[in-house]
Amino acid sequence: MLSRLLLKAGSSPTQPQLDLPLAPVTIFVGPNNSGKSRALMEIEGWVTRVQPPDGQVVSRVEFEPWTLAALEDEISKIQVEPALTETLNPDCILLGKLRPQDNSAARLQIHKPGLLNEAQNPNLPNRHQYSSFLGLYTLRLDGKNRLALTDQQPTGDLQKTAPNHLAHLFIDNTARAEVRRIVFEAFGKYLVIDPTNIGHLRLRLSSRPPTDEREEKGWDSVSQAFHGDATLISDASDGVKAFVGMLTTLVAGEPKIMLIDEPEAFLHPSLCARLGKEITSALTGTNRRLFVATHSASFLMGCVQGGAPINIVRLTYDYSTATARLLAKDKLTPLMRNPLLRSIGVLNALFYSAVIVTEADADRAFYQEINERLLLDKDPRGIEGCLFLNAQNKQTVWDIVRPLRELGIPAAGIVDIDVLKEGGAVWQKPMVGAFVPTLSHPALATERSALLKAFEATGKDMKRDGGTQVLSPSDREACTNFFAKLSDYGIFVVPSGEIEAWLPSLSVGRNKATWLTTIFQVMGEDPSTSTYVRPSVGDVWDFIGGIRNWVASPTRKGIPD
Repeated sequence: MLSRLLLKAGSSPTQPQLDLPLAPVTIFVGPNNSGKSRALMEIEGWVTRVQPPDGQVVSRVEFEPWTLAALEDEISKIQVEPALTETLNPDCILLGKLRPQDNSAARLQIHKPGLLNEAQNPNLPNRHQYSSFLGLYTLRLDGKNRLALTDQQPTGDLQKTAPNHLAHLFIDNTARAEVRRIVFEAFGKYLVIDPTNIGHLRLRLSSRPPTDEREEKGWDSVSQAFHGDATLISDASDGVKAFVGMLTTLVAGEPKIMLIDEPEAFLHPSLCARLGKEITSALTGTNRRLFVATHSASFLMGCVQGGAPINIVRLTYDYSTATARLLAKDKLTPLMRNPLLRSIGVLNALFYSAVIVTEADADRAFYQEINERLLLDKDPRGIEGCLFLNAQNKQTVWDIVRPLRELGIPAAGIVDIDVLKEGGAVWQKPMVGAFVPTLSHPALATERSALLKAFEATGKDMKRDGGTQVLSPSDREACTNFFAKLSDYGIFVVPSGEIEAWLPSLSVGRNKATWLTTIFQVMGEDPSTSTYVRPSVGDVWDFIGGIRNWVASPTRKGIPD
């Protein structure tokens, strides 16, 4: 039904709007307040309103025309006879469907010639009939109404088209067996459909599968005993109800356009991953469309593993500039497979505004605490929505930074000053990882070599004896200028040498084994006490402020378009 999605933003302010041919599944990721939920609402508006909404995220949705035969077939499935009190207008028909999110019956009188024309020409400015028709097949789920998907539903006339997803599952043994398999793998219980409340179908979780179809579907004493021993799903946890409800609706339901906001609500991360995998697999080879806004790396990972074609769109918005970037699946896969990246949860970076990667875990903890104190004091040098990750050493910092930047995420690397000692292929790591233009590499390498000689001429250890302060004033200026060039590309070198050189006024020494614990003790933990260390001018506070300036700049260097 839907063929293309045009967003109002592109991968950067200078790039064209993102024009997206739609796959069965489209997943919106990004930081808080980036427009993910709004994108779902605006897509729903394009589908169900007569006139398209003037949205903030979505510029246009394009529809695929129906063939006349396919549309007539679809109409025949949901056309109902008018009640005695209902009067049909000329050339009108009555369509009826059950809304799974609240079990309410929708009845729609529609002008059939108008519907046929608009469905075959769906991209006309106004869709008076077609938008109403599509509304019958559109389902948007939020944290509350998804729990209603497992409520009991009317059986209806099983000789006709199944009126709801439970009736469809009751009729379709293959679909029911597939859902039962998935639920058993997730919870160790067998999902069964109980018809013994005459006229209604309800879901139960059984400790054993039914011995045959008759035991599950019958009304006799054997069926009554079987279902009586099983647990009504209404008595299960919200997580179970949410998982089963979304799964059954997607596998056996009628919605052709489904929008889910935060499917991870109520679910453990392992269930999120399983749900993502199963619902994307269920849409393989269909013309249905699923749109999801999520904050869950587990759900996203499951979707990527599900096998269905998917689009992953990362949205950002900083109250002045918006971006929309299509994330290539081949760029995401290494983040899930690489042991180093997977072990530090690098996929979570998709849901943050910025990332800072440090050489080691102690560095990560310290710089994160500095940033937290800046934010607590509402200091403009603090970085909102920043994820701190640690590598294993200065070389692997760039193995993390590069794939994140390829996804459009502003990822900065912090390294100690002894990065200047590294020449050749090792020096190339930050150059390549930070996307420094190739033509600039030789000049920067020459400067690095000259600065290393200047440090060696002092006879002092650049890392432990004061960093740039050991140089002569002229050489120090040259080194500062060099570091500024690197910082333009998100490469931040500790000018004082190493992490243990920060905040010297606290006099905590340089013992690497105890330094982090000691400095945290000295910095204090209660902001209401006089000994609590607050942000001040200079030192590490300004260093983090410099990273914030790079992150916040719409013209920052080092992020490929």
